[in-house]
Amino acid sequence: MSRSVRTVLLSTAAAIFALGASADASMEERVAALEEMVATLKAELAAEKAKTDESIVRIEKSVAEAPAAAPAPQKTDGFLVGDTTLKFGGFIDADIHVTSLTDGGIASTSIARDFYIPGAIPIGGDGTTFTDFTAEPSRFFLAASKPVGDGKVEGYIEMDFLGSGQGNELVSNSYSPRLRRAFVKYGNWLVGQEWSTFQNTSAIPESASFLALPDGMIFIRQPQVRYTNGNWMFALENPNTTTLNAGSRDENIIPDVVARYNLSGEFGNVSVSGIARQLRADFGPTEEESFGYGLSVSGKVNMGAKDDVRFNLVGGEGIGRYVGLAASRSVAVDPNGALDAIPSVGGFVAWRHPFGETARFSGGYSGLFVDNPGYLPMTTTKSVQSVFGAILWDVAPKVTLGVELMQGTREDESGNKGDMTRFTFSTKYAF
Repeated sequence: MSRSVRTVLLSTAAAIFALGASADASMEERVAALEEMVATLKAELAAEKAKTDESIVRIEKSVAEAPAAAPAPQKTDGFLVGDTTLKFGGFIDADIHVTSLTDGGIASTSIARDFYIPGAIPIGGDGTTFTDFTAEPSRFFLAASKPVGDGKVEGYIEMDFLGSGQGNELVSNSYSPRLRRAFVKYGNWLVGQEWSTFQNTSAIPESASFLALPDGMIFIRQPQVRYTNGNWMFALENPNTTTLNAGSRDENIIPDVVARYNLSGEFGNVSVSGIARQLRADFGPTEEESFGYGLSVSGKVNMGAKDDVRFNLVGGEGIGRYVGLAASRSVAVDPNGALDAIPSVGGFVAWRHPFGETARFSGGYSGLFVDNPGYLPMTTTKSVQSVFGAILWDVAPKVTLGVELMQGTREDESGNKGDMTRFTFSTKYAF
């Protein structure tokens, strides 16, 4: 109630009281005074209501004319440049390796000093032990995505510094980047350099070193054209014929053909893949051909609440460079100049077991066994095998410390063996 209304009421009440107190005042005078008070009160209330209604109209008009609030920004995995979403990431990986060889040594410039390459284990000669510090496994990538019609086109490029021929350990330890992956995806199609369709990358064991158990593992990246439809994948991939006694022959006409079927669910995933290859060499006046093929079953299977088992079983003829980091080759040239596809079988199994809040154990066994023709030198690799165990601990978000011990063996056709034992301590920060 406003101050003026209260004043009128008090004044009128005082007047009525005075009239009532006067003996000479008549009843009509008191009623008239009361009616005047009621009329005044009604007028004051009507004026107050008009002012209130006017204020409400002004507020509603201001709200209606105010600009609409901007929608809350949506979180995106990356940042926008025009209509293209870009994402940058990778990791910094610093490793310390202490390597012991029973036979011979490995050159300080060899990539085998940075991670385990089964075919590089020396056989014969005096053993040696050495320590290496390296950050060459560090990696970075750039991914791009842009809407096109009802879909989108994606691009991806990834590099690291392993195997660089530019740097040395004399002063700066500078190393140049190397291309790992570079491809474009649109709809069901992928074109560019990517992991081979013959390989299931989810089966790769977690390790403190760059790579564990490669002996019997399919492990290769190369240019390709891939089509994916549901669980099926089909690809034409870069061909290359590696020989055991005539070098690498890059004279193929037909690309390697790969087909793969994937199964996935709460159990994990399993893939079955097959490859068919033209194996070809041009020796000048003669051109030789053979046929290669391979079959593989690989995957990652969940065991219990947190554990998983990762595995790969592969076999065939002429699969050479696809398995064991080229520990063997695809073909041999017989004494008559013909090409013999080399049979081989390999595989690995690894177990991953988390414990505590952020720690886990990873370990397993791997092996590749080659059936070489009898006319090859007795120094030809017959088998490679390895075992490893690693403990990894996330000491902070995306910061992992790891220790690993591995032992690898290479045996040649004469029965001679060479062993490698390597201890690794790693520090990795992913971003």
